[in-house]
Amino acid sequence: MTTAILAFNFAASVNKQAAIHLPKLFPPPMMIASYVLALAAAMLIHELGHLAAACLCRVPATELGLGWGKRLFSFRLGRVEYKLHALPIGAYVRLDMVELQRKPLSQQVFILLAGIFVNLFAATATSDTSFGVVNYILAATNLLPLYQQDGWKCGMVMLRATMQRKSALVEWTFTIAGGVMSLVAFVAQSIRHL
Repeated sequence: MTTAILAFNFAASVNKQAAIHLPKLFPPPMMIASYVLALAAAMLIHELGHLAAACLCRVPATELGLGWGKRLFSFRLGRVEYKLHALPIGAYVRLDMVELQRKPLSQQVFILLAGIFVNLFAATATSDTSFGVVNYILAATNLLPLYQQDGWKCGMVMLRATMQRKSALVEWTFTIAGGVMSLVAFVAQSIRHL
């Protein structure tokens, strides 16, 4: 609950119009619903950005999903199966990782950052809306070097390319240090916006 309150307060501080008209700690149910729908849409376009970049770079994908849990609906378009799951928390695209790793570093980074680019474009185009705020937040959090986020994946790809090999020590150090620094930055920003 505390994380949700901090996230709402941060969103309200970014969207000044929302902060003026709405209470800070307990937003009305319709506002919560609008942010949940905005988050689901932002996650979907984020993953579609990765999928489009992968197609441009000729990296096969097998699946794109929105949410987790029981599958509610799915359809196949070309080689990709699109799925909607019961819990609208999270989204994913399954790429052929072997093929992705064969691509030049610039294409790997492009594919891994494409979702963030799409979120930043959507946020800029809709900056004074809940959809715009959610896209800014999703782009920012995906840039952080947190485990399995896009920033972490790009960091790993660049570390491996720089070192020209895998190193468990370096990769674990990057993962732990990135997580700690991200947590410190999040807490500092949350406190600043209270």
